[in-house]
Amino acid sequence: MSRYAIAIDVNKCVGCYNCFLTCRDEFAGNNYPGYSAPQPMSGGNWITIKEIERGSFPHVKVNYVPLTCSHCDSANCVKLDQTGAVYRRPDGIVMIDPEKAKGNKAIVNTCPYRRIEWNEELQLPQKCTMCAHLLDKGEREPRCVETCPSGALVFGDLDDPESEISKLYASGNYAPLNPDYDMGEKVLYKDVPKKFVAGTVIYSDIDEVASGAKVTLTGPDGEMTTVANGFGDFEFEGLPDNVTYTVQIEAPGYQKVTLTAKTSKDVYLGEIMLFK
Repeated sequence: MSRYAIAIDVNKCVGCYNCFLTCRDEFAGNNYPGYSAPQPMSGGNWITIKEIERGSFPHVKVNYVPLTCSHCDSANCVKLDQTGAVYRRPDGIVMIDPEKAKGNKAIVNTCPYRRIEWNEELQLPQKCTMCAHLLDKGEREPRCVETCPSGALVFGDLDDPESEISKLYASGNYAPLNPDYDMGEKVLYKDVPKKFVAGTVIYSDIDEVASGAKVTLTGPDGEMTTVANGFGDFEFEGLPDNVTYTVQIEAPGYQKVTLTAKTSKDVYLGEIMLFK
């Protein structure tokens, strides 16, 4: 028996929207009896891209996070629906029966990730089916995965220990978007954006960037060290929320500079001048 899952590496997602477009191509206006009724021609998207803009000028970063049904082992939608319209297949794919669910808008509110859409025209709750109609015909992967040009989406069988998906999950680098829900999600993410502390170091006396300056970030969990790059820039990425850090910059022949930064948001410390 297969147990299907998807791994999403946020760092590899380039925001091309191929997954979104191919999902629309496959399901908008197309009926697959026993699997899904047609997506509406506008709205009701079963996979979306969340664009996250971080930092402040001139240090701005943009990340893209594909969002879809997590096909949870212990899915709220399955547990809370009393009609039998929402069910989990033996391969782990969570489905909404397009006949039994008709008119049952309450199903939309059972998902804490808000990944169930309401089709107003058909009066039907709908969501990602992991392209079950294609997998059952022998296709290797859902269309969103098939058309991802950067390899950000990986699909496979967790019951096959040699599959790529099994190895990715075993690495420990992937986690649910919200681990607190604890629903046994089968769509896991790597490198979902956290907070960063960054800055630019400049030698004041010669008005040049301080390439190679040592930068130490100290917080409750210890120290991290980096050096300013060829543009004088440094960055500490993947930091937890709402933690206060001490940032120390030093270079031979110059006075040390010590600053503080709190990760209530992404922090760009601006141009930091080193003096003799």
